[in-house]
Amino acid sequence: MFCDCFYWNQENSELELDSSESKPFSLPSPLPRWPQGTGFATGKINLGEIEVVKVTEFDRVWKCSKSRGGKSRCASFYKPVGIPEGFHCLGHYCQQNNQPLRGFVLAARANDPDHHANRPALKKPVNYTLVWSSDSDCYFWLPNPPVGYKAVGVIVTDDAEEPDTEEVRCVREDLTETCETRERILGVGSFNVWSTEPCSRGIWSRGVAVGSFFCSTNDNKADMNIACLKNLDPSLQAMPNLDQVHALIQHYGPTVYFHPEETYLPSSVPWFFKNGALLYRFGKPEGEPINSTGSNLPSGGKNDGSYWIDLPQEDEEVTNNLKKGNIESSELYVHVKPALGGIFTDVVMWIFCPFNGPATLKIGLLTVPMNRIGEHVGDWEHFTFRISNFNGELTQMFFSQHSGGGWVDVSDLEFVKGSNRPVVYSSKHGHASFPHPGMYLQGSSKLGIGVRNDVGKSEYVVDSSERYRVVAAEYLGEGVVSEPCWLQYMREWGPTIVYDSAAEIDKIINLLPLIVRFSIENLFPIALYGEEGPTGPKEKDNWEGDEMC
Repeated sequence: MFCDCFYWNQENSELELDSSESKPFSLPSPLPRWPQGTGFATGKINLGEIEVVKVTEFDRVWKCSKSRGGKSRCASFYKPVGIPEGFHCLGHYCQQNNQPLRGFVLAARANDPDHHANRPALKKPVNYTLVWSSDSDCYFWLPNPPVGYKAVGVIVTDDAEEPDTEEVRCVREDLTETCETRERILGVGSFNVWSTEPCSRGIWSRGVAVGSFFCSTNDNKADMNIACLKNLDPSLQAMPNLDQVHALIQHYGPTVYFHPEETYLPSSVPWFFKNGALLYRFGKPEGEPINSTGSNLPSGGKNDGSYWIDLPQEDEEVTNNLKKGNIESSELYVHVKPALGGIFTDVVMWIFCPFNGPATLKIGLLTVPMNRIGEHVGDWEHFTFRISNFNGELTQMFFSQHSGGGWVDVSDLEFVKGSNRPVVYSSKHGHASFPHPGMYLQGSSKLGIGVRNDVGKSEYVVDSSERYRVVAAEYLGEGVVSEPCWLQYMREWGPTIVYDSAAEIDKIINLLPLIVRFSIENLFPIALYGEEGPTGPKEKDNWEGDEMC
């Protein structure tokens, strides 16, 4: 089955980028009316003593015409406009010019100003410090907060006069969290601009990104003099309820394409158990069958090497059948969790493949398929789509790629035509996820040496908007989502494998240039000599933490 796909692309030449405004991006289809709930998609989010709104309308203040090294990744700086009455600006926004206008900044108001009259949640700055100015047409100002308050953003003006203190608000210190730099947006001489995010991120973290930026006249990012907000509402009212979760998945659930030459397809976990997977225990040579629900798997604890899952050792036919998987039974296992203090929802979709096939290496112009290197039993991969809790709009997707991965902005996703459902491409044999078809090299792109990840459309398709199961959503409370027994299995989903691969490694070394032969393990980001069995979703760092790029 193939489906028509749509890919939004802002095709501007370098000259056009230097003279035109970034175009705003819109999803291909309108948003539906979400099921009723408490605070999800209402346009405002309660953080305890303050309430915030998301501002996405801007007036451009300044556009940089050059950047460090003379590269064309210039940036524009914007003042938020259309802030609702009673709310106050916290900082200005910036982004690079080679992308559509997609950002936001938060504006805030105090929930009960009379109750905290002596120590209001928001206060005007005392004055400003000029951080940097361009050639008489742009000035960057850091608000100097009163004692006990923090600045959470920077503002930009087009004249040298110090801004009015009414322009922005600082936030009481106990309503803020520490933040850190994320991505360098601009570097001009000694002047640098970075986006920011909370230092602590994950299910239990409460830091809220404001959407503004940090700037400095040196490369030292340690002296962060701005903060993030903190969500002190323990109920996280802006998170979606279970009905809204299902609506989000059915509206945004990606379509997953496996490679047309894929040998090792996904399956459901119950299919894997029912069709011959065995549980082994240290010291016992015989494996035991696993119930389809996983109810006889050891629950909880830690991965201590006492148990592991494996394919039958004596039945080649059953083993080969398990390795092939069963795409007809496959489904996505969904973990829903708060992100960035509960102003976003992360919908994490896990897919299970009974077997991870051998790697294919690229050495210059040569493609070298391996016989065993890269193989292991039990392959868990995932991708994540991030939803704004202000309106239920898709903002980003994380594509997991073996031990890493990366976030992709919604404007750079491919969509199933006529829908807001992104397309995910799963790599041949390794099942890493990517946003577009092609060949992705893990290794040294400069040398053209590494592991090939080949992805493309095929008849092997899983539509996650229909074939999914919500397996966890801790924020909804105990008993709202019934977690399957197998999710509590914290041991390995495959045995530790030692590759008898000396001949294969020698073949690789002989193909390498002499100068890099002694760096073979650094060139190929896979285990060349063997692999420990993979663990399940709950043992991964991103189960409770943020995605690791």
